[in-house]
Amino acid sequence: MKETAKKFLAQSAAKVADREHRRKINFNIGKYDAAVVQGKQQFDDLPSARERAKNLKWMVMENLDHYLETFEKNISARGAKVIWAEDAQQALDEIGKICDAKNCRSLVKSKSMVTEEIHLNKFLEEKGIESVETDLGEYIQQLSGEPPYHIVTPAMHKSKEDVSKLFAEKLGTDPNATPEQLTLIARSILREKYVQAEIGVTGANFIIADIGAIAVTENEGNARLSTAWPKTHIAIVGIEKIIPSLTDLSLFLPLLATFGTGQQLTVYNSIISGPRQENEPDGPEDMYVILLDNGRTNILENERVRESLYCIRCGACLNACPVYKNIGGHTYATTYSGPIGSVITPYMRDLDEWKHLSYASSLCGACTEACPVNISIHKLLLENRNESVERGLSSFGERMAWKAWKQAMLHRSLMNTGTSRMKNWIVNTLVKGWKEHRSEMDFPQRSFNQLWKERHSGK
Repeated sequence: MKETAKKFLAQSAAKVADREHRRKINFNIGKYDAAVVQGKQQFDDLPSARERAKNLKWMVMENLDHYLETFEKNISARGAKVIWAEDAQQALDEIGKICDAKNCRSLVKSKSMVTEEIHLNKFLEEKGIESVETDLGEYIQQLSGEPPYHIVTPAMHKSKEDVSKLFAEKLGTDPNATPEQLTLIARSILREKYVQAEIGVTGANFIIADIGAIAVTENEGNARLSTAWPKTHIAIVGIEKIIPSLTDLSLFLPLLATFGTGQQLTVYNSIISGPRQENEPDGPEDMYVILLDNGRTNILENERVRESLYCIRCGACLNACPVYKNIGGHTYATTYSGPIGSVITPYMRDLDEWKHLSYASSLCGACTEACPVNISIHKLLLENRNESVERGLSSFGERMAWKAWKQAMLHRSLMNTGTSRMKNWIVNTLVKGWKEHRSEMDFPQRSFNQLWKERHSGK
């Protein structure tokens, strides 16, 4: 077993036993579930909206090169510079060059999972550049020295008491401060950072091909300030975020808001199509858009899991997953946790090293049911498992065990062979881990097949 898998199992066991963690997550996700029920009421025909969104993403993924080139052409015409990055290191190198050219010493960053994916904050820290998270949840996580816990709500695992204690330790605030007071303190600190920063960094929820723009949706306004105050704006976005047309936002923005937070629409929705133009009073002087691959074309190449690129990063599958709600986001040790993260991480990193995530699922299908673009997530997890076997990534002992199980299932005589005592010994002794969280197996003296024959032998 790989070290990543061993660590995952150890942390999962510890987190499952943490009742306080379970209480916080159930409380927060419970509020989310109630809000989503209300948010869905805005759709006259939600199944049709979800299917239409899936079909649009299918069309884009089947013609990804065309739409990306169209986007590049259109946004470049207004002065933005498009940079193609094959992997995280290329993206970081390009960001480093921009920072050097702009003599950057301070940078503000809005919420972006792609920047977490390439570990941008660590890179900038090593270059001596202050990088400040401006999303409140991300700011809390940065103060605590932790990565985001959740795709949409980074500090979901923290209670208001946890945040109050953290602010008191890091910022010297009143340990009994209310959430409103803590928010105002963070706002006051971050407003100064916007003014001081030379560069603002954002992600993008969507790339709009036909007009050459990025769309950013948020609830706090920090992304707008990160693009408005600094003289340079860098947008880092995965290539799968492309949509064909501006008019498609009327479908995708409500879906993302409803399934992400239960809102009908998020508070701030910005469309950014380049740097400040002539006769415009504000905005950045320079804009760079970094289109990141970093393993996404590996998924695109694989027809069996290509569907996972349709994801709009709403986080709904995490909130629905019974495994995620018990083991928590950090246990996955990946940028993208939960069901969708378990699908894409093995292809964005290494299948052999991360295939264990595809087995961290009950296959109940709750993730598929929750997905706003109808991705068959639980089936993709099975595809991952199948591919790992096809590549010969399973151990010799595992292959032999399944081979023996298959033969037994195909031949009733083999299932009836041996005493119940012998079967008990095989399962309870030879099958590793069976008794770790279970009582001992106790096979009946006679199988159902044997009982049936005895009962109907005279007929």
